[in-house]
Amino acid sequence: MTFRSTLAVTILLAGTAFAAAQTVVVTPEEQVVVREYVKTNPVIVERPSNFELVVGAIIPDILKPGALADNKYQYVVMDGRTVLIDPQTRKVVYIMD
Repeated sequence: MTFRSTLAVTILLAGTAFAAAQTVVVTPEEQVVVREYVKTNPVIVERPSNFELVVGAIIPDILKPGALADNKYQYVVMDGRTVLIDPQTRKVVYIMD
């Protein structure tokens, strides 16, 4: 990964804010940066049949997410969607279509 990509992901994650309900806000520009990173570092997983992919869901332990550049969030690609995960709680915090 290039310095520019690392810097962009770091800026993205530094600028990501949590609202009162701990909703992650990701701008369209930040989504582009995350998509580029995930495209070059894919972690594609199959959704378990008993798992509903929604914000707030806890990712099952059998799934091994990848880490974004600054390790603030983890991610997987599930059902063709990029899923951001809080590594401390394993909760889905954002889903990119």
